[in-house]
Amino acid sequence: MDAIARGQFEDFVAARSAALFRTAWLLSGNRQDAQDLVQSALERACRHWDRVAAAEQPEAYVRRILVNSVKDRWFARRRVVEVCFDDARPVPDAGPSPYRQIELRRAIIAALMQLPAGERAVLVLRYYEDLTEAEIARTLNCSAGTVKSQASRGLARLRRLLGLDANLAVDPAVRLLPGGDS
Repeated sequence: MDAIARGQFEDFVAARSAALFRTAWLLSGNRQDAQDLVQSALERACRHWDRVAAAEQPEAYVRRILVNSVKDRWFARRRVVEVCFDDARPVPDAGPSPYRQIELRRAIIAALMQLPAGERAVLVLRYYEDLTEAEIARTLNCSAGTVKSQASRGLARLRRLLGLDANLAVDPAVRLLPGGDS
C-alpha cells in the first residue's frame, strides 16, 4: 500500500470506526465480539483498500464485511442462548420514569440477539443505520424483496419476544446504542 492509500485508509478508520463498532455491537451483542469484528473487517478492508476505496461508498463495503462476518460466526456457532425476558421486559408504568428507556433498550437488545443473523442484520441496517431497502439489498447482496421479508419477519419476532401487540410500534426515540442516550 502506498503512502497516499495508507493515509486514506487511516482517515477512514479515524472517521468511521466508532460507527462501525456500534453496528458490530448491535449485530454481535457484546463488546469483545464487536471489537473483534471491527478489527477483522478493517484488516480485510486494508488488504483490499484499492478496491474498497474505489467503491462508491467505502463504509457500505466495510459494513457488508461486518454483516457477513456475523453471519459466518452465527452459522458456525448456532448455539442456544437463554434470556430471561421476565426480568428484561419493560413494565408498563403509571408515569414517566427516568429508567424506562434504559429498560426498554435492554429488552430490545436482548430480543434482537435472539433473531437469526439475517433478520438481525436487516433490522440493524434499516432502523439503526437508517439505510433504505435498496441500500440494504446492495449491502447484503440480496433482492429488495428479501430485505422486506426479512424485516417483516424480524419485526414480528421482535414484537413477539417483547410481548408487544403486533400493531404496536416500538418507540422510535429509543436508541439501541451501547450505553447511548436519547
